[in-house]
Amino acid sequence: MTYSKLLYLLVCVLLMFSCHEKHNKTILRFGHQANETDIWHQSALKFKEVLEEKSEGQIEVRVYPAEQLGKERDLIRSIRLGIVDMTTTGESMQNWVPITSFCAIPYLIKDSEHLKKVVEGPIGKVISAEMIHRLGLRPIAYFERGPRNLTSNRPISHPEDLKGMILRVPTVPIFIKTWQALGAKPTPMTFSEVFTGLQQGTIEAQENPLALINSGGLYEVQQYLNLTEHVIGWVYIVLGEKKYQSLTPRLQEAILEAGKEMQAYHQQLFVEEEKMLLNRLIEKGMIVNEPDIDAFRQAAAKAVRQNLPNDLMELYEQIAKLQ
Repeated sequence: MTYSKLLYLLVCVLLMFSCHEKHNKTILRFGHQANETDIWHQSALKFKEVLEEKSEGQIEVRVYPAEQLGKERDLIRSIRLGIVDMTTTGESMQNWVPITSFCAIPYLIKDSEHLKKVVEGPIGKVISAEMIHRLGLRPIAYFERGPRNLTSNRPISHPEDLKGMILRVPTVPIFIKTWQALGAKPTPMTFSEVFTGLQQGTIEAQENPLALINSGGLYEVQQYLNLTEHVIGWVYIVLGEKKYQSLTPRLQEAILEAGKEMQAYHQQLFVEEEKMLLNRLIEKGMIVNEPDIDAFRQAAAKAVRQNLPNDLMELYEQIAKLQ
């Protein structure tokens, strides 16, 4: 065999191997809602880095921030159709899996430790199993979310202080019912309209995590930051179950390990960011007010119990009593 023929044969073999390797590489399309500066996105990039290393190049993760692949519910539908592979999602899943409403129930989760016991314990396993069975989404990690706090132009220290206050809330039925029970006049409104609504006086107050209060510039139109911490919740990072089951056990294990590393990375960033955001809002002129949390909790619990579906009450009581 001549040298040229040998070289030609070698090139053909290399090309065939290259094509075969490319064909067998798994692409995971990870779409989420946060922008590129958000710790969700930074954590997604950490997942990409870790998984591509652990899979030895057999998996490539492509991250699409800022709703590039669609809004949260659109992404869930796309995963079920096999168009997208991963996203972050929480209580929005209750449209398909009612038990996921526990991701954001007023005054149910007490603090970070309580949240960890819920999500990583037997209750979390029940929620995860329902997500896999009923929605085809497998949780591979979770992110703690910043507590929702109330902002206003007068201090709110007790539920009685809310009487008649026009309060913007997201379009979440349990939120609306709870704030009504607390004495406010909850008004559903998209977040993009909140600043103008406060500026023009069509609403008097609003509630959101510190990150949105800061990024939305609400410190310009609200004087008091009332640390009600009325919702401590979480979101799951999910992978389509069909995609997960199509992978080898080794790659499945790599995904779960990368998910754990991403979760730990996010938690570290989250704790640091919450401290930074509180200091920044104080620097911007907001006055921090610490209300009577027990009074709010007792009033809210009554409203939640009255409006939560009967089939979820047993689990609600289990979470509330968990020490």
